[in-house]
Amino acid sequence: MDSKILEFPVSSATVEQAAQALHCGPERIAKTLSLMLDDTVVLIVTAGDVKIDNHKYKEEFGKKAKMLTPDEVLTKTGHAVGGVCPFGIPADVDVFLDCSLRRFTTVFPACGSSNSAIELTIPELETYSNNRKWVDVCRLKET
Repeated sequence: MDSKILEFPVSSATVEQAAQALHCGPERIAKTLSLMLDDTVVLIVTAGDVKIDNHKYKEEFGKKAKMLTPDEVLTKTGHAVGGVCPFGIPADVDVFLDCSLRRFTTVFPACGSSNSAIELTIPELETYSNNRKWVDVCRLKET
């Protein structure tokens, strides 16, 4: 899939920046959130227009969501904040895909740097992320 990676002359570290670089709506940016669940790092890939719903997260995982610090993100995922993605990560990191992504044919996750992305179909994202399962832990951001 290396040939499909897009690199930009500008930052794509935030959902808004990625959407501008890709000329698409922010909802199609597949953002990867880094959390700690007991002693396990979990990555949850969500649509760009949603945020974690604490109640849904606790129902799914049995614990309150605990985001990693920026230093922890780099050491535990191998990617710095702004480039976190579900690819090229340590084997002990669990990846989950949020249902908010299912409304799209293709989405744009980052590719390990703050100025890269890749366009993937949902089946491709499932395959290349080695996700454990689909979850429903998000809600639309309030505008």
